Amino acid sequence: MCKKCHGEKFYITTAIAYTSRKPHIGNSYEIVMTDAIARYKRMQGYDVFFCTGTDEHGQKIEDYAKEAGVTPKEYVDKVAGEIKDICDLLNTTYDYFIRTTDHSHQKAVQKIFKKLYQQGDIYKGEYQGLYCTPCESFWTESQLVDGKCPDCGREVKEAKEEAYFFKLSKYQKQLEEYIESNPDFIYPESRKKEMVNNFIKPGLQDLCVSRTSFKWGIPVDFDDKHVVYVWIDALSNYITALGYDCGDNSDNYRKYWPADVHIIGKDILRFHTIYWPIMLMALGEPLPKQVFGHPWLLFGQDKMSKSRGNVIYADDLVKLIGVDAVRYYLLSEMPYTSDGSITYETVFERYNSDLANTLGNLVNRTIAMNNKYFDGIVQSPTAEDILDFEIKTMATDTVKNIDKLLKTYRVADTLDTILAYAKRLNKYIDETMPWVLAKEESKRERLGTVLYNLLEGIRFLGVLLSPFMPETSDKIMEQLNCTNKDYESLAGFGGLEPGIKLGKAVPLFSRLDTEKLLAEIYAKQQKGSDKTEEKEKEEKIEGVAQIGIEDFTKVELKVAHIKDCEPIKKSRKLLKLTVFDGEEERTVASGISPYYTPDELVGRKVILVSNLKPARLCGVDSNGMILAASHGDSVDVIFVDDNIPPGSHIS
Repeated sequence: MCKKCHGEKFYITTAIAYTSRKPHIGNSYEIVMTDAIARYKRMQGYDVFFCTGTDEHGQKIEDYAKEAGVTPKEYVDKVAGEIKDICDLLNTTYDYFIRTTDHSHQKAVQKIFKKLYQQGDIYKGEYQGLYCTPCESFWTESQLVDGKCPDCGREVKEAKEEAYFFKLSKYQKQLEEYIESNPDFIYPESRKKEMVNNFIKPGLQDLCVSRTSFKWGIPVDFDDKHVVYVWIDALSNYITALGYDCGDNSDNYRKYWPADVHIIGKDILRFHTIYWPIMLMALGEPLPKQVFGHPWLLFGQDKMSKSRGNVIYADDLVKLIGVDAVRYYLLSEMPYTSDGSITYETVFERYNSDLANTLGNLVNRTIAMNNKYFDGIVQSPTAEDILDFEIKTMATDTVKNIDKLLKTYRVADTLDTILAYAKRLNKYIDETMPWVLAKEESKRERLGTVLYNLLEGIRFLGVLLSPFMPETSDKIMEQLNCTNKDYESLAGFGGLEPGIKLGKAVPLFSRLDTEKLLAEIYAKQQKGSDKTEEKEKEEKIEGVAQIGIEDFTKVELKVAHIKDCEPIKKSRKLLKLTVFDGEEERTVASGISPYYTPDELVGRKVILVSNLKPARLCGVDSNGMILAASHGDSVDVIFVDDNIPPGSHIS
């Protein structure tokens, strides 16, 4: 425990998860990152309050519930339960799980809305604009991107309704001054520049804060035609969770507010750095000290989406590699400002290289050697050598570096730093060669010293890993038979007590058979894909949807020359084609293996959809699609005359 931090409060939150669907692994990154920071702060001696929860109102929920044939409350109860289960599965230590359907939250929101209305910060008007249902946002024509929602890229529709508005514009100057005088309020720096330059400086528009076109929301208690819109409802959870009640506030609120940091996704930064602080200004409450906007975790290079078939769920991944390995991958793979990436291949690769080889092998062979050479008894380090100095110095330097990194929430860099020390300890084994020292009785003291240094280094790793991989940390300490787990014990090298007897050497991570696992996953995915295709055939109705010429002209068709072709081992349908489109070679995965052999295709010319968004299929990056005709159970690729050069446009 850090004496200087003892008892100092630290309030940390995630954004609350929307209860539209079961969260995928990309959604789980935020709760695990926030948990790691909360655990680290507790380890340092802070009095931590960690809040997470669910956002449960809105038109989208009402629509989903109707589609499912249940009430909105029944629908959100189910999804909120799934979200909470995943938080628990991932071993997160939240202190409070708030739901926006909680009675206490709803009552507080009604009081907040009424207070803002009575003091003139909310007024009634009429909204006419372009509305995106998934984002629950109104947009002006100039804000659209290619005629679609700038946040999610979906279609918008004209909407007009009576609404209450919040006077954001009234507080613009005050917000600008606050951001200028608190340079770390929006973090990282690149996010701050984006908010200030793109949204604040151009001028703030008053915000729609009520709706009448749906009913699933918190009623405005003085005007029952309206429900409170998402901004006041969802954002206020950070204070209602602590017992904020418009003046009649709880001890918890007085103790923990303002928040030390909100951990949120980069896509909702605008709401948390403009709407939320202005709301607090209007209420006369302190602003959070910092808002940290983290990147996204993508599947390969794409956002995860059920429609794309590229969704990975945390519970499925935990079944394959365990909770701590999932936590490690999520925390170590996300860059500080750019998006991270996840595929089964990279997960298994990092598991084997970092966890099984580097960390697991270090712990296992060190404890096994001490058990073999000294019957498990930890020796006193009485025969020091110059080689040992670097091991000791790097241990304490690692602690200091981690503290600096986590002050700015550089979690991936922190795990890189921890792993670098594990690698250095492995190198120390190669340098000192304990198995050689063990052959000479005269070198027994030196052998005991080397093993002591390794075991103490492993103790450092065990303590430092506890916020990130708590179960692994406990297993390391159990094998060391060590109770000295305090953060304060890392101030100096030498906290492991000589004379104690180690536990049994048990592997922390067994190597994965990557090829076997991937084959099983792909087989399961293919089976699911086949079922989806069958279902689509069953549900297919007569008639073809019509499109306009503007839709057709968006498709770019080119003549392409097939240069090479080979089967994709993990698929019974796909062939990997290498085609030349007149400008460059590209790879295309095509489901024509049942109808053509590679020899029948190489050298032929085909029609390529060249502007199709890239996709990863069975481990192959596919950059386009070739046209084929289907009739009955047959599929025929549409070949082009050899005289037509590659790159020619089809129109």
